[in-house]
Amino acid sequence: MFQDVKDVQSRMEQTGYIPTREISTIVFLAQETQKPVLIEGPAGVGKTELAKSIATCLGHEMIRLQCYEGLDESKALYEWAYAKQLLYTQMLKEKIKDVVSTTATLAEAVDEIAKHEDAFFSHRFLQTRPLLAAISSKDPVLLLIDEIDKSDPEFEAFLLELLSDFQVTIPELGTIAAKSRPFVVLTSNNYRDMSDALKRRCIHLYIDYPTIETEKEILRMKIPGIQERLLGRVVDTVARIRELDLKKKPCISETLDWANSLMILQQDDITEESVFKTLNTLCKHKADYGVVRANIQSILKV
Repeated sequence: MFQDVKDVQSRMEQTGYIPTREISTIVFLAQETQKPVLIEGPAGVGKTELAKSIATCLGHEMIRLQCYEGLDESKALYEWAYAKQLLYTQMLKEKIKDVVSTTATLAEAVDEIAKHEDAFFSHRFLQTRPLLAAISSKDPVLLLIDEIDKSDPEFEAFLLELLSDFQVTIPELGTIAAKSRPFVVLTSNNYRDMSDALKRRCIHLYIDYPTIETEKEILRMKIPGIQERLLGRVVDTVARIRELDLKKKPCISETLDWANSLMILQQDDITEESVFKTLNTLCKHKADYGVVRANIQSILKV
């Protein structure tokens, strides 16, 4: 458990994540209110890393549900192991004969078999998916519902009950309530707008690209051997590139990749040549290459 906001900040920094005061406050409030956190922001700003850091700080297992278009209940919550049920049926064929041996009609045989249907619709044949695994865990876990904006609105609506009551109903087994309420983090890259109903159930947090000083701290932590001059030039240059009209602006992980590439190539400064050689570590779309090349003079101004 986090003791206060300062404790959140201190412990997260020990995991290698540098939170702002706002992030630390939201994480502490989420713990105290037991409400999910909906984290929105551009791709690559550290939303998933934040969830991993929280799980590490709290000593929780992280259960991750990766969302995508077409995700449904059977992939997110549970499904029955039909092949296993069929196998058991074949193995118990002789036993089934014994069960129906005293019946005279087909209807009576069906009724007799129905008395034993719980044997085949039990936890033994239940395949748990991330959502059910999270609420079934005896120990507290962190449930990460990653990129919720990529799922369909119907799945988002299905999720509302779980986030409100932390319980699910399986027709054959009844209602299963959370044994230990999970710490829930949802992330969104703003692929589509989330519903007001979902937002009401969550504490909202928006994470933007880091400030220059924060990004420098991240590079110092992640790349201990980098020289201060190169570090400063990398961060300043990336900040200028983000001001351009790009299809995909460089994120923190791409800043780290670029800095590592420059160090591998033994570059102690940034020039047009070094930028063009390593531009593929920063830009992920061909059109963005052209934009950066066309603005290289203003990008490299000191």
